[in-house]
Amino acid sequence: MTEKSVSRMPADELAAETVTALPDKEVLSLLDLNANIDLAVDAAAPIDLAIGANANIAAPIEAAASANVLSPDALSAAQGTQAVSIGQDITGDANAHGIQDSTLTQDAAAGGTTTTDGTSTVTGDLTDGNLLNVNVNLNGGLDLAAPINGAVAANANAAAPIDAAVSANIGSPGAESVAVADQTAIIDQTITGDANAVSDQTSTIDQGTTTTGTVGP
Repeated sequence: MTEKSVSRMPADELAAETVTALPDKEVLSLLDLNANIDLAVDAAAPIDLAIGANANIAAPIEAAASANVLSPDALSAAQGTQAVSIGQDITGDANAHGIQDSTLTQDAAAGGTTTTDGTSTVTGDLTDGNLLNVNVNLNGGLDLAAPINGAVAANANAAAPIDAAVSANIGSPGAESVAVADQTAIIDQTITGDANAVSDQTSTIDQGTTTTGTVGP
């Protein structure tokens, strides 16, 4: 094994070198993010609704079901007979009256104002250790009002006579399945009267935004 001498930098040359000290560990950061969000919201929703209705509803249902399941040479029969006579008579009025008076005063004068010190953009450098420096300032002053007025009036006759017969053979060779449904429905519906819905709404809304958001540089 041969020994090789290593040349070293002389002390005077080492003393002549210029170096920059690294920042303290606690100030090193890869991301510096400042977000200021200031929102002032006034929301109002006065709602007025009136509903009036007259309704006749009739739903006679007739059903017959027959089935053979895994029953060779079996016989299944179902028969249903229904006779329905329905008389419906409504005499009268359906009245709905809704009155609403709303006075709203909304003031977003305290809407947020956010400013930053100085006029120059702050960026990261090697001395503060920030690779990304982001400043976000968001200011919003919102006045929201939604007065809603609705009126619904209805006269309705609804009749739904249903007649159904179902027959099935499932995995049943040589079997018979019969379903018979016989339905007779006589429905007489009469509505005499009015369905009235009146909705009266008066809304006075004063919305003031005396100060708008200001975002500093």
